Amino acid sequence: MRLPNYAPIKFVAFVLIITVAGGGFGAFAQRRAKRKPQRDISLTSHSRDSLSPEAREMVELASAVVCKERSRDPKGSVPIDDMQARPSLPVQSPEAVAGAKRAQRLLPIAKALVVTSLRRLAKDYDFRNSKGYDPRLQRAIARVEAVRRIRPDMDSRDNASVFLRNPHTIVFGTIFLAGLPSDEGIISVLAHELVHIADGAEDSLNPLFRAVGNHASKLTAMKIHEQRAEELTCDLVGTLAARSYVSTTPSYEPLSRRLSRALEHNCVEQDEGDDDHLSPRNTIHALLALNPVLSRELVYGR
Repeated sequence: MRLPNYAPIKFVAFVLIITVAGGGFGAFAQRRAKRKPQRDISLTSHSRDSLSPEAREMVELASAVVCKERSRDPKGSVPIDDMQARPSLPVQSPEAVAGAKRAQRLLPIAKALVVTSLRRLAKDYDFRNSKGYDPRLQRAIARVEAVRRIRPDMDSRDNASVFLRNPHTIVFGTIFLAGLPSDEGIISVLAHELVHIADGAEDSLNPLFRAVGNHASKLTAMKIHEQRAEELTCDLVGTLAARSYVSTTPSYEPLSRRLSRALEHNCVEQDEGDDDHLSPRNTIHALLALNPVLSRELVYGR
């Protein structure tokens, strides 16, 4: 969905597309729209592909683990509603400097993980069978590989964004950088932004977004189409990238703690969604429904 550039906007852990005045280039930003909260309405009350009672219970247990780990993890992410309430943070503050350095260091790793994750999802969701699959995916990958720089920005506060007129830079609000103190948390957000860059102005990944959204809708009985499907797919790639990072960087930290960091910024008190975004906590549930292996790893720690 494209909104006029005068639309009032705040941060949520998802992405809106904003039209930039005077040109055909959009900006992708992780934000929350200033709209009246809406409940996520059921797509259907009885879907043949909906979660079984056992799978639904596993999602609930895994979701609880994520937020419990956040509360006791020294590197736990700050919930996005908490970030919004914090005062602006100068670019040269120690927290912002450390966050920017971490994001820049992890950018090459995140790019490689996003490429791998996109290829995996293309296979899992039969994106390969869509018209023009190969050139579309190759162009998407090329756009990911062209990203080079992280730029901290005080005025962006709790947002991260990419302008398509300058798709080589990801802009991070300083509050956002400070609120994601772990490698896993930063990688999940980098991956989210990189997927939007991969999609580009030509909507290269739209068939994949539709397939993921349709599957998630059937599993959760929530309406996850159009912009919601795109946001959820970006978050899904974020969890896949973070999981791959965890598997390739051994640590003495508990597995469930490291995996939780990709999701725990959604552990909000004010759980609000809108037409373009699932609410943060419903986002956790949808991502876990799409990835039952991740749910089991969170619950059982292995």
